[in-house]
This record gives sequence, structure tokens and C-alpha cells, in this order.
Amino acid sequence: MAVPKRKTSSSKRDMRRQQHDKVGVVSVTTCEKCGEPTLPHRICPACGNYKGRRLRAGKTAG
Repeated sequence: MAVPKRKTSSSKRDMRRQQHDKVGVVSVTTCEKCGEPTLPHRICPACGNYKGRRLRAGKTAG
């Protein structure tokens, strides 16, 4: 059975573990119709458009 030759230091152990807690940068795009900020590949929450098509009613009437 394989056994580690040296003890993994707490610094090395914590550097390895911190990769799981990283938070990525959220990219924000603007809606083509109303100009509101939206997440990419999502329906616009303000007007309900996605890729130039109206998919659902938005919050505002304009």
C-alpha cells in the first residue's frame, strides 16, 4: 500500500483545498431591446426578450 513519504504541510494542504471555494467573476451583458443588464444566455428579466424574440411578459410594459 502506498504511503506518503513526507507529511503534507498545512500551507500546501490549505492551498489545495482553497480551489473549491473560488468564486468566478459574473459576466453581465446588456439586453438588445431595453438595454437592461442581464446574465448571458438568459431571458431579460425586464422585458422578457431572448435573442430578439419575446418569450414571456416582463416587469415593465415598455
